[in-house]
Amino acid sequence: MSIERRNFPQFFITAPTPCPYLPGKMERKVFTHLVGADARGLNTMLSQGGFRRSQNIAYRPACDACSACISTRVPVADFRLTDSFKRVMRKNADITSRVVKAQATSEHYSVFRGYIDTRHSEGGMADMSVIDFAAMVDDTVTDSQLIEFRLHRTSISVGQLVGAVLVDVMGDGLSLIYSFYEPSHEARSLGTLMVLDAIQRAKAMGLPYVYLGYYVQGSRKMEYKARFKPQERLSSEGWRRLD
Repeated sequence: MSIERRNFPQFFITAPTPCPYLPGKMERKVFTHLVGADARGLNTMLSQGGFRRSQNIAYRPACDACSACISTRVPVADFRLTDSFKRVMRKNADITSRVVKAQATSEHYSVFRGYIDTRHSEGGMADMSVIDFAAMVDDTVTDSQLIEFRLHRTSISVGQLVGAVLVDVMGDGLSLIYSFYEPSHEARSLGTLMVLDAIQRAKAMGLPYVYLGYYVQGSRKMEYKARFKPQERLSSEGWRRLD
């Protein structure tokens, strides 16, 4: 009787570093490399288990005495637009989204740089160069897309880029990897618009979920994720629905 051999991922754990979401806390991560012919399948499997992707690394929190980071996903078939979400869509009726190749440009980096300098100047990405940014967008073995958000084309303009989101297309949904937008358009709630757009796209593609990453209890930066309901949050007992 022959036994099929499989290459299982090898996991590592980082040293403690200051938590970017909760002051006074330290974070640790467990991670593995996404390599080999089945990197896409591995990315889906690990995402279902609470991992996130950064370039060719999948990671999840492994913090001592803290479980504030909770993996969150939206079941798109049951999602309903609230009056607040409808207002966001009306406010941005002059914006068009489109899928482009996950390849960084100077235009993307300009918007990203303004976003980081305005909203996350003390975060871990504050020192990212254009080369670092290009690696974040381009360096992947998964099925990734970049969704651009532009003001409508005019006779003299191709449409100003106001934001973009890097998305992984997985076996059971879309995973929002990283989003950024032009800070001068903050009043448009572009972050919310990007999630709504991803939910519509996943539904059209027949994919059941949109993965939002981590909802972090006590972090104002991550509170917006709780607005997209119903949603499912990963616990020690598996994914649990929250209406």
